[in-house]
Amino acid sequence: MKPEQMNTDLSPEEYLRDPCRASSLPYWKAKQTEVPSGIRILREDAFRAKACRGRDEPYFRLIRRTEGIIRPELPAGFEPAVCGLAEYAEHIGRCYREEGVTAEELAGWTTHPVYDPELWVAVRETDSGQIAATGIAEADRSIGEGILEWIQVSPEYRRRGLGQYVVRELLYRMRDKAQFVTVSGRMNNPDNPYGLYLSCGFADPVIWHVVRTE
Repeated sequence: MKPEQMNTDLSPEEYLRDPCRASSLPYWKAKQTEVPSGIRILREDAFRAKACRGRDEPYFRLIRRTEGIIRPELPAGFEPAVCGLAEYAEHIGRCYREEGVTAEELAGWTTHPVYDPELWVAVRETDSGQIAATGIAEADRSIGEGILEWIQVSPEYRRRGLGQYVVRELLYRMRDKAQFVTVSGRMNNPDNPYGLYLSCGFADPVIWHVVRTE
């Protein structure tokens, strides 16, 4: 199997042997994604072996099995919230410097075969009612994969355990929907999501490089 460029011919058996090394994307997404011209996607071992010219952005992929997951406790002063798509989109936009998503894009996600409304989580501060953290995950039941997609905490509410709560709550909700959960993110993100996921039991990191040559 080539360690570079997404392989749309990847079989479930090949993927399941080592999901994070087999593909830079979750299985369902890799099967329908074409790499645009001017972009190369290289696993770390292939990246080191090649002279790659262009702008490089490294991404991690991590995995966690769903055995033995217990439900987390919500930190004091916060409570679960029910949000609409516009509220999710607005909160995501407040939490990221360069990334974001619209309510219309999120509505499109609800048509995906991996959509599960139980895997959308929101937390608000009890006193103010302000949304403090949100998380969105997906479940590919065809191969038993859970996928963490958007995990974010408002800047003013960070360092209070909300990131760990959202991740662990989603893991708990996926315990009967998936055998394993994957997540990816930018290695150079100053908010250090890599450290958050490691603290929640994710392991076996694989680095993929997105190299833009044009």
